[in-house]
Amino acid sequence: MSNIINIGLLGLGTVGGGVAAVLAQNGAAINARAEGTVRIKAALVRDLAKSRAGAVPLTTAPADILTDDSVAIVVELMGGVEPARAYVLEALRRKKSVVTANKDLLALHAEEIFRVAAENGQDVYFEGAVAGGIPIIAALRTSLTADDIRSVTGIINGTTNYILTAMTEQGSDFAAVLREAQELGYAESDPTADVEGLDAARKLAILATLAFHSPVSISDVYTEGITGVTAADISYARELGCVIKLLATARKTDEGVEVHVHPTLLPERHPLATVRDVFNAVYVVGNALGESMFYGRGAGALPTASAVLSDVIRAARARMSGTQGRTGLDIDRRLPIKPGRDYRSSYYIRLKVRDEPRVFASLALFFAEADISFASIIQKPRRNGNAEIVLVTHPCRESQMEQALASVRAYSKLEKIYNMIRVWNE
Repeated sequence: MSNIINIGLLGLGTVGGGVAAVLAQNGAAINARAEGTVRIKAALVRDLAKSRAGAVPLTTAPADILTDDSVAIVVELMGGVEPARAYVLEALRRKKSVVTANKDLLALHAEEIFRVAAENGQDVYFEGAVAGGIPIIAALRTSLTADDIRSVTGIINGTTNYILTAMTEQGSDFAAVLREAQELGYAESDPTADVEGLDAARKLAILATLAFHSPVSISDVYTEGITGVTAADISYARELGCVIKLLATARKTDEGVEVHVHPTLLPERHPLATVRDVFNAVYVVGNALGESMFYGRGAGALPTASAVLSDVIRAARARMSGTQGRTGLDIDRRLPIKPGRDYRSSYYIRLKVRDEPRVFASLALFFAEADISFASIIQKPRRNGNAEIVLVTHPCRESQMEQALASVRAYSKLEKIYNMIRVWNE
């Protein structure tokens, strides 16, 4: 096989190193499927002196990759928005295919990037940007395009899933498990993007855009993290036959697209409830497909590298056959984004009130005035003159819940609202 397919890596960190390792390990199979010899021509790094495994040619000059006409495919693994965006656009304008694993870049600039790709007859592949080695992007871009996707729900952040799994199985609180996750390397020293739901929100914007063929921006996604979830909430969830997961959900309704990331009480019978530790899963519902779930490792050097190199193979085969420039975002509509106040959900509310006559009747009245009824009620034994109550409502709009909680907060017998968590509705 004499055809050389030169690729340039923009970044040689965790995933970049994984790409080099998987290419070295599985090179013969990759080359056969790419119909040419895939070779890393150069990798852009910050420090040439840093010790690295493998023998990859290095450079600190982006032009060594972007202006080299022998480099056919640019693989962007830098992360962040700039200068990654500028480099990707430059590569496309120079008629190079682009493979990226950069969720931040795509969540903010997908339309611009794919417009420039189309103008220059090139392709952008991004399987590694969402859920690591799980082939959900390829499924939504190809296998499921004949279906009318109604919803996509995912556990798409391994750090938060590990934390919630450990809290559930160990009975520990959030802070203790977060420290454990950091010690094990599952959480960054600054875990904000993960635990506040921002990472999942960026991925969800990408999935929703693909699923509904309509642009969804990160600014459209209602986002709430897991920092307020306690061991007590997890214990009550178990009593209700549920687990708590950080779910990223995109749903197409008659009123528009819903996109939201937040902790959710999920029935133990739901397929996503069994997804543990750092694993990810995406649950898709279509009008012809019905229900389907994609499951696997959502991060890590080798799973993500596998997804990246699968994209390299696709890009190489398109170039070899002269068919590049035919895989866009397939945006053929612009659906309205449904306002968060109009989202419907059931709710779990845990609060402490004075244990006195007519207190519960007053609480029930506040919710009834907002046209909300209860599905379940748990009351723990009296302690120090107070009672802890858990209320689970029937589905209602967010605006109705806001009305009820405003009345509860103003109630003189209220001691504390511990938490409010949404409950999964089929």
